Amino acid sequence: MFKLTRRALLAAAASLPLMAAAAQAEGLITIIVNDPANPYWFTEGEVAKKTAEELGYTANVAAHRGDTNTESTLVDTAITNKSVALIMDPANADGSVGAVQKAVDAGIPVILINAEINQEGLAKAQLVSNNAQGAALGAQAWVGAVGDAGNYVELFGAPSDNNAQTRSNGFETVLTQYPDLVKVGQEVANWDRTQGYQKMQSLLQANPDIIGVISGNDEMALGAIAALKEAGKLDQVKVGGFDGSPDAVEAVKAGEMQYTVLQPVAVFAEEAVRQADNFIKTGSTGVDTEKQLFDCVLVNADNVDQITAPFTLTQ
Repeated sequence: MFKLTRRALLAAAASLPLMAAAAQAEGLITIIVNDPANPYWFTEGEVAKKTAEELGYTANVAAHRGDTNTESTLVDTAITNKSVALIMDPANADGSVGAVQKAVDAGIPVILINAEINQEGLAKAQLVSNNAQGAALGAQAWVGAVGDAGNYVELFGAPSDNNAQTRSNGFETVLTQYPDLVKVGQEVANWDRTQGYQKMQSLLQANPDIIGVISGNDEMALGAIAALKEAGKLDQVKVGGFDGSPDAVEAVKAGEMQYTVLQPVAVFAEEAVRQADNFIKTGSTGVDTEKQLFDCVLVNADNVDQITAPFTLTQ
């Protein structure tokens, strides 16, 4: 009887490491962002990677830089490397559908962050900023800075990204309530600082009397600020941004940018990995809806000192 009991105990003891290993997270989580040269996307990738590693996975970050062919190749690599989950900021609302489908067909759960695709039911979740809410918040602050009359221009993001149109529509919802505020120009600057600078130069030449620039993101706004400084007009033209990037925060502190709308990228990048982890372990993200919105926060001179880390406001 003692021998049988001892044998059973030894068998149970031998199985403990296997049971413990089974309970631990393991495998590769692939994270694909847009362009880590932009601090927003850099933070997105770094937070997701750190969270995955804290949960016990290995993780790598790659970038498609807005190119769907590169994105497709990176998804192929994720499949080849037997990734257990894919966290991806899609390159194109329509053009990224095929890449997501490819991963899903390979049995890899996909969680999309920051930008959406125009098809539901493929990704296990799509976590994005509440861009309409953030744009309205920013537009209200912008009117508070420029007043309710005068000519202004808008810098528009990448047309392939639904966020660009959503923000522009959000601006319009507020600004059309002020008939004496007249939009005299709009240029596509593709979320890029250099393009923002160049397009601002052109807009200034055509519209030297503008009182404000409302921008779909901080990088374009910072480019506009550089052009306005060069033209000696920054004191006359108020600029509003969107993202909450470190450089924009510094511009708000310096009084060069009136506000930025902080996207909670550090929050939803972490949450995306946690939902992927939950799906790997249970077959469910733990959230009832695929599309999930995270509210934005206005950062201006009143609260800019509460930014404690990139894209993190302590309230």
